[in-house]
Amino acid sequence: MNSKNLTLIIILLVILLFGGCACGRYNGLVTSDQVVKTAWSDVETNYQRRTDLYNSVIKVIEGSANFEKSTLTAVIAARANATAVHVDVNDSASLCQYQRAQAQLQGSFSRLMAVAEAYPDLKTTQQFQNFQTQIEGTENRINVARRDFNAAVQDYNLKVKTFPNNIFAGIFGFHEKPYYKSDPGSENAPDIHFDIK
Repeated sequence: MNSKNLTLIIILLVILLFGGCACGRYNGLVTSDQVVKTAWSDVETNYQRRTDLYNSVIKVIEGSANFEKSTLTAVIAARANATAVHVDVNDSASLCQYQRAQAQLQGSFSRLMAVAEAYPDLKTTQQFQNFQTQIEGTENRINVARRDFNAAVQDYNLKVKTFPNNIFAGIFGFHEKPYYKSDPGSENAPDIHFDIK
């Protein structure tokens, strides 16, 4: 074998080795990206379950003749806002906007539930009691889904940022994804006031 052929064989082997490595790294990044998207879909599914439950209890409460309509109206508006937000898991701003809308919905609904305590006829209905049980389970599911999403993001981000994957991630356009963060101020204990007369 002459040196020209040997050089050509070495170049071909290097190209094949690099190409095989690039394919493996690319496929790993695509797989991790899809795991993140699936985990986010699970988060959205659980939030949708909560919204559906909220819709059901709103209908029960609307049937109560003398219920405070302003509180109910605030929940309905917050629900509309929360369901209108579109999330791009690659964009931390849209993720934050989604979190704020969900927090606003949860806060409005918490006020609605507090007001509902003053209506004994409502509290004793089977539908209302079932809702309270289901919403507790749903909130737990949401927490688990958010934790799973963050675990998927962590795995993906590690692949995107560690060597030699970071080289291939840059070539193929894969970038770090944002985590689902707690609501601002949630690290502080709530300030609870009882309006006892």
